[in-house]
Amino acid sequence: MALSEFQIVEANLRAAMSFFGEATGTGEVRDLGGAAGIYSGLDYGVFNIAMLDGPVRAEAGEMEQRLALCRNFFEPRTKHWSFWLCEEFLPVRRLRAARQVLASQNLRLISQAPGMLAEDLRPPLRRLPEIECVPVADQAAREAFGGLTAVSFDIPMHVAREVYYPEMAWRGSYRGYVGKVDGRAVSIVAIVAAEGSLGIYSLATLPEDRRHGYGEALLRAALAEEQRRTGIQRMILQSTEAGHELYVRMGFRPVANFSVYLTK
Repeated sequence: MALSEFQIVEANLRAAMSFFGEATGTGEVRDLGGAAGIYSGLDYGVFNIAMLDGPVRAEAGEMEQRLALCRNFFEPRTKHWSFWLCEEFLPVRRLRAARQVLASQNLRLISQAPGMLAEDLRPPLRRLPEIECVPVADQAAREAFGGLTAVSFDIPMHVAREVYYPEMAWRGSYRGYVGKVDGRAVSIVAIVAAEGSLGIYSLATLPEDRRHGYGEALLRAALAEEQRRTGIQRMILQSTEAGHELYVRMGFRPVANFSVYLTK
């Protein structure tokens, strides 16, 4: 059976998040039989991720059971983890109750990110700057990607080093690109080919280099390279508030709703 649009976005995200369970060499990715548990090997909640692996039935107690699987997975490993909820997995009448269950389990809402999809990209509205699109294929590129991630997403540098510097982190489907201008790294993006779509992750530009079009230029260049490599045209992402306008302008439309919760 073909996946619906929200399921395509969710499945690609789940594939992408496995990066954090494989990057450090001390993590783990586990099918929990109702949920997915992704442990980075670090005591850093944002990179320790739990997700549902399918729809939640309308019966009372189902959400509690799924959360118990996640908590039992993480408790021997760390107290700090996050839960990514694809709200389309829940019956509408159960959504409020599910949010209350999450709050009762000491999980606080930290962000909401619409899942978006595009079959093709609209042309840019302005002339974009020239940017060198460098694949993450050597130590210098890995360090540039990790450094920009730390600055752009307010992640501790020691955590970024553990996750993004190892060569083994980049052996899977998570493919990173660094955008350079005059030899200087200014932007990053990662692309994940899964479930017949190219997932866009970690798109960021250094604060002092924003509003020049570098992020869009790098994104278009990286997508063109991955479309050529894989033959996949459909693109998906989870939008931040800051990036939403850009993505709509490029032709993305919302098809899912994600809420991210973090242990208190």
